[in-house]
Amino acid sequence: MQVNLERIKADILELSQIGRNSDDHGIYRMAFTDADIEGKRWLIDRIEATGLPTSIDGAANISATLSGKTDLPRVLVGSHIDTVPCAGALDGTLGVVAGLECLRCLKESGAQLDRTIELVAFSDEEGRFGGMFGSQSVCGQINPEMIATMTDMNGVPLQDEMSRHGYDPVAALDAARDPESLHCYLEMHIEQGPVLDRLHKSVGVVDQITGLFTWSVRLKGEANHAGTTPMDMRHDAFMGLADFAHEVPRILEENGSDRSRATIGKAQILPGATNTVPGLVEFALDVRDTSMDVLEDLADAFRKALSAIARRRSLMFEFEQKSLISPVQCGGQIVKTIQQQTEKLQLEYEIMPSGAAHDAQIMGRMIPVGMIFVPSKSGQSHSPAEWTAWQDIEAGANVLLHSLAELSGKPD
Repeated sequence: MQVNLERIKADILELSQIGRNSDDHGIYRMAFTDADIEGKRWLIDRIEATGLPTSIDGAANISATLSGKTDLPRVLVGSHIDTVPCAGALDGTLGVVAGLECLRCLKESGAQLDRTIELVAFSDEEGRFGGMFGSQSVCGQINPEMIATMTDMNGVPLQDEMSRHGYDPVAALDAARDPESLHCYLEMHIEQGPVLDRLHKSVGVVDQITGLFTWSVRLKGEANHAGTTPMDMRHDAFMGLADFAHEVPRILEENGSDRSRATIGKAQILPGATNTVPGLVEFALDVRDTSMDVLEDLADAFRKALSAIARRRSLMFEFEQKSLISPVQCGGQIVKTIQQQTEKLQLEYEIMPSGAAHDAQIMGRMIPVGMIFVPSKSGQSHSPAEWTAWQDIEAGANVLLHSLAELSGKPD
């Protein structure tokens, strides 16, 4: 069996026009916006055109099913079609489109599957409302208080947006699945990084999905006149940040692993005048690794470094942990299956971690998961420049097809 690349192309290009901005060429299909709802309608139409049953749950997750011969726990495959602002055409979308193509191929082949395969397009993976609403709902991680209080960065409530489109927000509580009814979850995704592209390999077999913590950090000093305050009498908050930034590589080398990442991606210097010594610096620290033990070691090391810098610079140091997501180990048998199918197709592949969070990370807390990566050109994502060569998309989709067939019990 082989996927039909022309159908995949047509679906990706057609969906990419929904929410497209003609000025910057980015896609704006954020969760529960009008464009997102239009995308959901498009997907339902595409599923119905294949003759597969479709449904939508209380969290507005869209499903399509290819029935198996037995009532064994089913295999899930999917991703999401919502986007960040000014997005590219593939993030999330590729996993849904490729999953749908796999169901089409299996249906057309007349394969007699033991397990039902269900395609799921999850709502709000990109976190417009602060989480991964669709997959969290499926895993039973949503409660009434969350539904009532979740808002986007502009203060728009989730429940208002859902109600505006005719959804009952409380019905998301009914989207929770019984783990005993599910065998595993597979997700195909663009890498969103440069590794596969630089290695010239078509497929990444994900073994672990990174965990992360984010801090909001404040270094308090004393604002003072830039001309009259001697250098040795300053309490310069920015110099504290500069010292810490230089410490990051050392801490990663001494306390991290080859899969550790740390980023200071946002900083504000106050009062922000050219002729004033900075009295306050606020910055964000994002730290990732595939081991929870390593994350804990890094947190201790970063805390000690900040405390030492604050003492040396006569500053006050405080931080607030904004998020903590545990790493997820992909299912060993699923990783092995994906690897075997890749080898059967004679494709070059790399065993690698996922450095970004995905719906698979949420699903992995409930059932075994596996992920298939395809290269991102120059490692670019979350922008209109995001792209993957069609032949790599075809390769990854064929690995997904044969992995699904194997996991669902298709006879040789």
